Amino acid sequence: MKAVRYHRYGGSEVLAYEDAERPVPGAGQVLVKVAATSFNPVDLGIRAGGLQEVFPLEFPHVPGIEVAGTIAELGPGVDGHQVGDAVVAFLPMNADGAAAEYAIAPAEALAAAPRTVELTDAAALPVGGLTAWQALFDDAHLKAGQTVLINGASGAVGSYAVQLAHEAGATVTATSSPRHEERLRGYGADRIIGHLDFTASPLTAGQFDVVVNLVPTTPEETAALTGLVADGGALVSTTTPPPDNPGRGIRTARVFVVSDAGQLAGLVSRVDAGTLRITVADRRPLADLPAVHDEAASGRLVGKTVLIP
Repeated sequence: MKAVRYHRYGGSEVLAYEDAERPVPGAGQVLVKVAATSFNPVDLGIRAGGLQEVFPLEFPHVPGIEVAGTIAELGPGVDGHQVGDAVVAFLPMNADGAAAEYAIAPAEALAAAPRTVELTDAAALPVGGLTAWQALFDDAHLKAGQTVLINGASGAVGSYAVQLAHEAGATVTATSSPRHEERLRGYGADRIIGHLDFTASPLTAGQFDVVVNLVPTTPEETAALTGLVADGGALVSTTTPPPDNPGRGIRTARVFVVSDAGQLAGLVSRVDAGTLRITVADRRPLADLPAVHDEAASGRLVGKTVLIP
């Protein structure tokens, strides 16, 4: 089979589109014929070696932590799945991934793929959708009737967060550039403002029950975001760690997404019900993955890119 692999840590030049042996599923695993994988920013840190203490790799390594495809083979002891089932999954961070024609997935990570979207596009759901869900509900405990600020709403996680918060009955304020305003309003954003200028913000202190930060911020900017949280509210961040114990009863959390097949199945059901939309910015052949890494590193990659073997 063809796969993108790297044999050492480094820049995008270590990514090679090459022949590889088709993997064989072990106990509790399935072999997935990959319809698509997707790029995630964490892929850059893993490839460069910056996360090797947390996610050590064995080389050669196949990247790609999201997969959509069909089950090609069941490993020993796998129940509840059949060959030919269309599935999606968030794969282990340091195992071989889905940037290949076939990929191994833990059976426990699988959810049935959405029926109402192209299978390739479903590869854009697991990581972004789960990050948004866990930030809003597991970490921030968002409830109906609350107010939420989503800082960085136009990206993959932010787009899901706007929709999920709206569905939950929250009043949603989103930060975004003007070109994404129409889409975010369609997702349920009640108010859209430009990227925050922390020296002249249009927002007032204590305005939100929940603030979700999805963009890199300085410690000073993160402190300013804390100031926007109401007494007893929550600040959660996927990027810069929020301050510990900021006072006024505010809870803070750094969001570390985890694979959860039950939550993923819930997101899939929302996609099929039409209450959660998947936005794909670009669809590229798998051989383009080195170029996608380059574009992401230089800030030229906007939105979610899926890669098709």
